[in-house]
Amino acid sequence: EWFNEDPEAIISQALKTGGGPNVSDAYTINGLPGLLYNCSSKDTYKLKVKPGKTYLLRLINAALNDELFFTIANHTLTVVEGDAIYTKPFDTDKLLITPGQTTNVLLKTKPEYPNATFLIAARPYFTGQGTFDNSTTMGVLEYEHPFKKPSKNPTLIQPNLPQINDTQFVSNFTMKFRSLANDEFPANVPKTVDKRFFFTVGLGTSPCPKNTTCQGPTNSTKFAASVNNVSFTLPSVAILQAYYFGQSNGVYTTDFPVEPMVPFNYTGIAPNNTNVMNGTRTVVLPFNTSVELVMQDTTILGAESHPLHLHGFNFFVVGQGFGNFDPVKDPAKFNLVDPMERNTAGVPAGGWIAIRFLADNPGK
Repeated sequence: EWFNEDPEAIISQALKTGGGPNVSDAYTINGLPGLLYNCSSKDTYKLKVKPGKTYLLRLINAALNDELFFTIANHTLTVVEGDAIYTKPFDTDKLLITPGQTTNVLLKTKPEYPNATFLIAARPYFTGQGTFDNSTTMGVLEYEHPFKKPSKNPTLIQPNLPQINDTQFVSNFTMKFRSLANDEFPANVPKTVDKRFFFTVGLGTSPCPKNTTCQGPTNSTKFAASVNNVSFTLPSVAILQAYYFGQSNGVYTTDFPVEPMVPFNYTGIAPNNTNVMNGTRTVVLPFNTSVELVMQDTTILGAESHPLHLHGFNFFVVGQGFGNFDPVKDPAKFNLVDPMERNTAGVPAGGWIAIRFLADNPGK
């Protein structure tokens, strides 16, 4: 994403006013916005290839806020990796990549030199109700002929991307990821679980400070992200620092709720009270604890996709679905044979995702 302002100032303003952050002014491919933005036709990324070759493309979503669709017009991409973990290869003509995720793909070029150039495109996937940068960044795939000079007016092949809110495509795509699960690259997913957690993930509100006007759902409230209705309060001392030096008292507590304190119809009609609690609350795990975590999206202030990253660990995505997670029926469908291992995944809009991991990295 390209901002004509300091991104830190944008974040600071959003936290102060309680509204959504100002959207970016452009998306970029390798720092270049491309053909569709004003005054940027020369600032277009060009990928030059030769016919009959296979290229490895390493893709990363370096955007601040947005999940992005990606495609190369009239070409098939073979997905072989996600978050530095090999996956069973599968073909696609377009893909989704969330902020912080990486995806490696193989691009097999056409056997003969085509008198055409092919557009590379990325644009957002968005399911929320706020504002977002509804624009498209473009690059160009050019074939280098070994003998002939390129045509001055080659045919420009247009890309085809999913609709902005195509949640069904996103679900179908993400469920194609599978670990290799062989002797060389085993899928060591925990088969038994020591601790089970159920987290609701979504938006809520916090009261606006006295004598101020905010930009949340009302003038008297701020938007607040929350997990199990707790919105994180940034401490003045780093949590790990406080822990290691035995000074945790007053910095954080160990009473984070491991399930919603007030169950409700998470993907149905939202409750009237949208206020969240604020605190620096943690869950403390014994070393080598096997964990199963179900993250459930809610419709409070609108259902939307929530990319989440687990710092310091890889986890296995053992299940996902739409609607409310059913603790009786859904675990029976979990994939414990070749689930995808990664460190960043999206909680589906109006749905849930289940992950398992081994808590064997102290201090993360």
